Amino acid sequence: MTEFSVTFNRNLIAPCGINCGTCLAYLRSKNRCIGCWPNTGSKVPHCSLCKIKNCEHLNQTESGFCYECEKFPCPQLKHVDKRYRTKYHVSLIEHLLSIKDIGINAFLAKESVRWTCPNCGATICVHREHCLDCNVDLKK
Repeated sequence: MTEFSVTFNRNLIAPCGINCGTCLAYLRSKNRCIGCWPNTGSKVPHCSLCKIKNCEHLNQTESGFCYECEKFPCPQLKHVDKRYRTKYHVSLIEHLLSIKDIGINAFLAKESVRWTCPNCGATICVHREHCLDCNVDLKK
C-alpha cells in the first residue's frame, strides 16, 4: 500500500467547497490554473467569472466559505453541488459542512487520504476515473 503523499492547503479549497487541488486544470502541466483564491495568475475563465467566488455575501463571512453565509445553501451552490454529485460523486455542500464541523485542517487531512492514488501516491483528479500519473482505473 502506498503512503499518502498528497497534501492540500487551505488556499486550494474554494469558497463553495471545491478542492481545486484535485481539478484537472490545476493538475495539468501546461497552462496550469492556480486555484480559486489568488486574484492574479492563470485561471480558467469560468473560475474567474464564478458567481459564487464573486458573491457579495461571501465578502461578509469571516471564514470565506459559503457555509457561513445566511443564504447557505443558495440556489447557485445547490446547482454546482448537484453537478458535482452527479458527474464526480463529490458533494460540495458536504465538504462545507465537514469544514464547519471538524475544521479546515482536519478536512484537508481527510482530503489528502481521499485523493491519493493507492497505486502510485499521486494526486487523483476529481474529473477522471483513472490516475493521471500511473493510469490505474479508480472506478469504485
